[in-house]
Amino acid sequence: MDHATQSHADQALIDSHHHFWNLNGDVYYPWLTDQPVEFFLGDYRAICRTLLPEELRAKVPKGYRLLGSVHCEAEAERTQCVVETEWITELSRHSGLPSAHVGWAPFGKRECAAVLDAQCKSPLFRGVRAKPVTAPRPEQAKAMYGQPRTLQDKRWLEGLALLEERRLSWDLRVPAWHLKDAAIALEAVPELRVVLNHTGLPWDRSKAGLQTWREGMHRLADNPNVCVKLSELGSPWYPWRREDNLPLLCEALTIFGPERCLYASNFPVSGLQVSYADWLALVEEAIAQTYPQARDAVLFRNACYWYRLNV
Repeated sequence: MDHATQSHADQALIDSHHHFWNLNGDVYYPWLTDQPVEFFLGDYRAICRTLLPEELRAKVPKGYRLLGSVHCEAEAERTQCVVETEWITELSRHSGLPSAHVGWAPFGKRECAAVLDAQCKSPLFRGVRAKPVTAPRPEQAKAMYGQPRTLQDKRWLEGLALLEERRLSWDLRVPAWHLKDAAIALEAVPELRVVLNHTGLPWDRSKAGLQTWREGMHRLADNPNVCVKLSELGSPWYPWRREDNLPLLCEALTIFGPERCLYASNFPVSGLQVSYADWLALVEEAIAQTYPQARDAVLFRNACYWYRLNV
């Protein structure tokens, strides 16, 4: 879709979580160019190609006007996190997207502060997504407790304090069985703004698994500085089904409230299981069933607040 020809009457939209990469450029993405890695959605060869703003714009369905977007770090070679931020900043300057960038930083390392300060030179830099070490399955979570780079590793968690000092945000991405651990860790940084990724990743859809997700979501929602992205409900163990995922979106909206939920596509990753238009329609249905008056808030206004956007 040619964004320049969209009607001003169209619904405004900000996509608060997506990825771009140029596999022929200066940024190296090992997981996209080398041997495939274990991936929670399985075979991802379809996205092992250059993906740039024009393709995201083309995914936005008729009736919507893409005001802006938030780019999330795309697992570039870790020594290149500053290079990725610089590339994204230049891409935005030429193409108009993204409107903000969430980078990466080496939590627990001496150079973390310097890496953050280097990225702060970019007008797009808003925060960091640094993933703690997590258990691959819920029954293994207790065995991970206290290991290096987990949510109990005090040295790794010093990275959160560095974000708090710089008024940057943390994009939190952990599977549901670590949500309570994250809530506990955040007690030490009460002023840190946190954006929970991918609806809290409720991968375990058993009755007990969903209860663990629900309890963790409530614990995080008790912190007024935490919001959640309505995105990516793919699971490594369950098929993607609309009838299963709609109730989870409705619950997330109810738990966090209409001012702390952000629309996000996880483009292009979610496209392995659901189209951009179908995902957006599902989020719209969840809004209609819970807080129909909050459509603008969820689809674009909340992203402006949580990521400090001027679009």
